[in-house]
Amino acid sequence: MLHPKYHWESLQTDEDKARLLSDQLNISPLVASLLITRGIRDLDEGKRFLYGTLADLHDPLLMSGMKEAVERIRAAVENGERILIYGDYDADGVSSTALMIHLMTRLGANFDYYIPHRSKEGYGLHIHALEQFYESGFTLVVTVDTGISAVEQVAYANSVGMDVIVTDHHEPPSKLPEAFALINPKLPYCSYPFKGLAGVGVAYKLAQALLGGDTPMEWTELVALGTVADLMPLVEENRLIVTYGLKSMGHSAFPGLTALLSVAGSIKEQVSSTNVAFGLAPRINASGRMSHANRAVELLTTSSAQDAELIANELDILNKERQLLVENIVEEALLQLAAKEAAGHLPDVIVVAGEGWNVGVVGIVASKILERYYRPTIVLGIHPESGECKGSARSIPGFDIYEALTHCADLLDHYGGHPAAAGMSLPKDHLVNFEQRLGEYATDILRPEHFVPTMLTDIECSLEEVTLPVIEQLEELAPFGMGNTYPRLLIRGVKLLECRQMGKEGKHLKLNVSHNGTSIEAVAFGKGELAPLLANESVIDLVAEAGINEWNGSRKPQLLIQDLSISHIQVFDYRGARYPIVKLEELVDKLLHLPSYELRTMATVLSDEVDGLNTSDLKNTPLWVYDNDAGVNPGNEIAVVEGADAVKTLFVLQLPESSHMWNRMMERFGSLERVFLLHPMRKDHEKVQSPSREQFKQVYAVLRQQGYNPIAQEELIVTLVGRTGLSRRMLELTLEVFEELDFVTRTSGTIILNESPSKQPLETSSRYRELGLLAEMEQMLLHGRIPQITEWMHNQMQGQGA
Repeated sequence: MLHPKYHWESLQTDEDKARLLSDQLNISPLVASLLITRGIRDLDEGKRFLYGTLADLHDPLLMSGMKEAVERIRAAVENGERILIYGDYDADGVSSTALMIHLMTRLGANFDYYIPHRSKEGYGLHIHALEQFYESGFTLVVTVDTGISAVEQVAYANSVGMDVIVTDHHEPPSKLPEAFALINPKLPYCSYPFKGLAGVGVAYKLAQALLGGDTPMEWTELVALGTVADLMPLVEENRLIVTYGLKSMGHSAFPGLTALLSVAGSIKEQVSSTNVAFGLAPRINASGRMSHANRAVELLTTSSAQDAELIANELDILNKERQLLVENIVEEALLQLAAKEAAGHLPDVIVVAGEGWNVGVVGIVASKILERYYRPTIVLGIHPESGECKGSARSIPGFDIYEALTHCADLLDHYGGHPAAAGMSLPKDHLVNFEQRLGEYATDILRPEHFVPTMLTDIECSLEEVTLPVIEQLEELAPFGMGNTYPRLLIRGVKLLECRQMGKEGKHLKLNVSHNGTSIEAVAFGKGELAPLLANESVIDLVAEAGINEWNGSRKPQLLIQDLSISHIQVFDYRGARYPIVKLEELVDKLLHLPSYELRTMATVLSDEVDGLNTSDLKNTPLWVYDNDAGVNPGNEIAVVEGADAVKTLFVLQLPESSHMWNRMMERFGSLERVFLLHPMRKDHEKVQSPSREQFKQVYAVLRQQGYNPIAQEELIVTLVGRTGLSRRMLELTLEVFEELDFVTRTSGTIILNESPSKQPLETSSRYRELGLLAEMEQMLLHGRIPQITEWMHNQMQGQGA
C-alpha cells in the first residue's frame, strides 16, 4: 500500500451541459467538461473564456473613486504639480510602480517614485517618506499596491496639503484612510464586477481610465507579471489581461523583460504563466528581498538593452543568494519546531522567530514550513538591537490568517494582507502572548480535517484517453495559475511497469505505466524518495497533469504526477539476494528517511538465527520468529514492546516450515502494507511438490519392495530419491504422512513397513493436507511472479477480514 499525500476531491461536472457546450463550441467533450468545472455555465461564458479579448474588459470608471482620481491626476498634469508614485517592494508592487512610471511619462507628468526598503522600513506608507517629498514640493501622491490601511499616514498628508489617491487590492480594514480617492475593487461599497485584480491590475485600470483606447497593449506584460507573481486568480479579467501579456512577452517591448527571460532560461517565443511564476517573479522579488526594489523598477522601465542585461544578471545573482539564505533559515526554523515536537506539542498555528533572519525572505520560509507541516505558519525576523519583529504568514484553506491577525491586533504594530498570506510587525516582548492568542483563536476554527491537505481533481479519465490531440486541446484553457489550475486528471488502476530514480541525488521519479495495452511515461518531480515503496506491477491510482514530451522531433504524451496511491498490499522481490542482510539494512535505511516511517512499524521474520544478524544494525529492529502455534513470536525486546499491531512493513528473511505458520503470521500482522521477500531460494533437494496419489503409490511400492524388515531412514531415502525422482525433503514429508496413517513405524532412525496397516484415505491425514498447502505456499513464494504473489496475499488478508 501507499497512502496519498493529499485527500482527493473530485470536481463535479454536468455531462448533459458538457455535451451541449462541446457541440456549441466545437471542442472535445473532455475540454467542455473542464469548462463546466471551472464555472462556465453557457455558450457566451465559454466564448469569453476561450476567445475573449481586451474589448471584454469592464469599464474602469465602474470602479469607485476612479472618476475623482482621473480628474485629479489630469489637473495635476495640466498644472505641472509634482506627483509621487508610492509603491511596494514585491513583484506586484514593482510591476505596478513600473506601469505607473510609463503612464506618467506618457502623460507628460512631473513625477518621481518611492518604494520603501523592505527590511529597514517595512511595508506600506511611511510618514518620514511623505515628509521628505512634501518638503520637495510634491502635492499629489498616487499609491500602487499599498495604502488601503494607511489611516495615519494619509491623515498626515492631508494635514500638510498633499492629496493622496490610493490604488490597492488588499483587504480593506474596518477603518479606511480619508484619502482624496480610494480605488480598490474590494471596498464594500465598490460595485466593480471583478474583485480579483492584482495591485498592478488596479493600476492598469487607472491607466485605461486616463488613456482610454490609447492604452498601450504591451503594458499588459507588466500586468501579467504582477498578477501571476502575486498569485491572483487567473479568471475573468485577469485571465484576459494575462493572456495578452504573455503573448506580448514573446516579442516584448521591454528590454528588461527580454533580458530577464534570457537569464531565467525561458524560450522567449513560448512564455507561459509557469515561466513568469518560477522564472521572472523570483528574480524581481529578489531585488526587494535582498537589496532594494528600485533596481527591479529600473529593469522594467529602462529602454537600454545593455542596462537591462546588466540589471537582469544582478537580479539573477541576488536570487541565487536568496535561495541559499532561505535554506539556512529553514534549517534553523525546523530545529525550533523539532524542539517543540520533542516537548510533545506542535501548535495549530506555527510561530517561529530568529534574531537576524532576513525579513525579505521569511515569507518564502513560511511557505516551505507550511508545505512540510500543513499548518498556518508565521515566520519572524527579530532585529538584534531594537527587538522589533517583522514577519510573514502563510495559511491553509479554512483559516483566514488576516482575520487571525485582526484578533491579535492589539499586540501588533502593523499588519495587512489576504486570507492566505499576510505581513506583520510587533515587539519581541509580545511574541509569547502573540503565539498563545493565535493558538486560542485557532482552537475555535481549526478541526482535524483542516490539517489534511486536499487536492482537487478536475475529471476522472482512463489512460487511453490521454492522447496528443487531447493534450493539445487542454492547452486551450491556458494561462494556468491560481483559480485556473492546469487540469488534474484522476486515472485509476494503471499498472507500474518500471520505476527508477533520476536527477541529482535521485530526487525525481520516472515511471512507465500501462492500462489495456496503452503505455505512457510519467514523471514525479521531488518524489524520488518513494522509489523503495513502489513495486513493479503494482496497481496505481494517480492524479496527474498531462503534457507532451518532445525529443529529437518526436512528440509523445507524458504524465506529470501530482500524487499517487496504491490500495493493495505490495510485494517487493529480493528473493535469492546474495547478501540478504546487507540488502535488508539498505532497505531499512531508505525507509527511515521517509516521513512517518519508524522502526516500530517494521518487522523482520525468520525461522532461526541468520549468519551475521547479531553484528548487524538489525539488532535494533523488531525481530519475530516463526512459531507453530502462534505463527510468529517476538524474537527480541523491541518486538515485545512494539507488538504486532504496529507492523506495516515486513521483511521475510526465511520461509516457515508450514503454511499454518505463514497464515497465522499474516493474521497476526493484520496491518501489513508491504512485504519484502529476501528469503533464499530452495535447493533441489529441498523442493516440495503438490502431493498426488500417484506419487504416494510410487513411494509405497518402493517400500513394499524393501520388505517388512527395519531399514535405516537415511538408506531408505537415498533409495527413494533414486527410484522416484522426488526431493529429499518431499520424501521426508511423505514418510511423515505414512506414519500418521500407520503405514509405517519410525523408531531410532529406522523405518518398518506395517504388514497390516489400517485402510485410511490419504485425505484423512492432516499432514497430507498440510503438505498440499505447504507446496502451494512455497511454489508461490519461491517461483510465483510478483503480481500472483500480491493477489495471493491480498486474498489471504481479505479472507482474514471476512
